[in-house]
Amino acid sequence: MLELSGAGWALAVIAAIAVGLSKGGLAMVGIISVPLMSLVMSPVQAAGLLLPIYVVSDVGGLIAFRRNLDRRVLMLALPGAMAGIAVGWATASVVPVRGVTLIVGVIGLGFALNALIRPALDAVPRPARGRAATIWGGLAGYTSFVSHAGAPLWQVYAQPLRLSPLIYAGTTTWFFAIGNWVKLIPYAALGQLSPANLATAAVLMPVSLAAVWVGLRLVRIIPPALFYRLITWGLLAVSLRLIWQGLAG
Repeated sequence: MLELSGAGWALAVIAAIAVGLSKGGLAMVGIISVPLMSLVMSPVQAAGLLLPIYVVSDVGGLIAFRRNLDRRVLMLALPGAMAGIAVGWATASVVPVRGVTLIVGVIGLGFALNALIRPALDAVPRPARGRAATIWGGLAGYTSFVSHAGAPLWQVYAQPLRLSPLIYAGTTTWFFAIGNWVKLIPYAALGQLSPANLATAAVLMPVSLAAVWVGLRLVRIIPPALFYRLITWGLLAVSLRLIWQGLAG
């Protein structure tokens, strides 16, 4: 098990709660998990520690959202995601995490500002298209592999579709759950699933699973208009945090 200070364990618990809430349907919350843990360990080790927690929490989310998903939206995006994960694995030793973090933040910030400035246009549902799904699914898969930060780019693809909150949350959960299971292979090959990481993750899993239930309750009671407004503001806040993290190194 990792030797963490009291503050380190407190951050780990908060990160586990964020992961659970994200799997309960509040996807944007999970993106803070790696930055939080990076305060007490390297980003690479943080990603390795959190992946098993993501995978176990995914199970709770998949059970809850087993009927709440748009299969067409999901299937259009998955091939790109698999390609993005493969590229992330192939370039893991040469691409700086800092640069990827900054790019994700800039893209997410631009989308959030556009949604806030032109809300009437964003209120009109757009059909899922193969090219957009491949591009944004690929970018989400890549950034998810590097730092579990695929949610902003997935949101750029999925939010304009204006799915109902439950369908949006379910489709998002399925997309990242499949990606996380695939990521286990390259993460293990890269040595990020160490015994110490796995033991620490096992302690945090019950916390994350409890947070999945809380997220599920919140998604079911939030009105659609408020739901999309909240995730847009969440995207804005997270994107600014990522930009700061990328610039600060």
